Amino acid sequence: MLNMNGKIYFASDFHLGIPDRLQSLEREKKLVHWLEMALKDASEIYLMGDLFDFWFEYRTTVPRGYTRLLGMLAGITDSGIPVHLFRGNHDMWAFSYLQEEVGILLHREPEFRTFNGKNFYLAHGDGLGPGDHGYKFIKKVFASRINQWLFSLIHPDLGISMALFWSRKSRNSAIQKEKTEEERNLRLINERISFHSEELLKQHPELDYLVYGH
Repeated sequence: MLNMNGKIYFASDFHLGIPDRLQSLEREKKLVHWLEMALKDASEIYLMGDLFDFWFEYRTTVPRGYTRLLGMLAGITDSGIPVHLFRGNHDMWAFSYLQEEVGILLHREPEFRTFNGKNFYLAHGDGLGPGDHGYKFIKKVFASRINQWLFSLIHPDLGISMALFWSRKSRNSAIQKEKTEEERNLRLINERISFHSEELLKQHPELDYLVYGH
């Protein structure tokens, strides 16, 4: 039953699936333990994106694994506590399965919410702010129904393996970069989100909190 006086929990970017099964499983168990804790007094739970490092729903197939997490989330939603997922850049291909089978409420765009008299702006954070035109173009490509259909033609074993391979390669490449380059990338991300936040607050000075993932 929904606890109207309960707490509202936010969490983000667990990237389940990488760097390997054992480390992902360990992280998944920690997430499930956290959800068990939140279940005691939550009125709503918001997952702010990148729950998985890659997720694609074929018509009759879903990615293997994550049984503990999906079962826990289904139990929470069955109890009447809403669980929200703001799709991130790694789980943008989450469609109907999580909503129909697990009961998760999917969000595709930033939203304004009011909790206990406080005004919130909620977003994953990818693609916000100025610049980053390359990613914004790729995001549009991934959002294309034609491209989603084309990817669905690839056998799941191959398609999911390819996606996880490129994700690991990209992450390993970033780790191996010089520290100054890493700091530069982090600064650029923070600048984009900071700039977006500043402009947003000019338009909506009534906002009390801005919550991002990414």
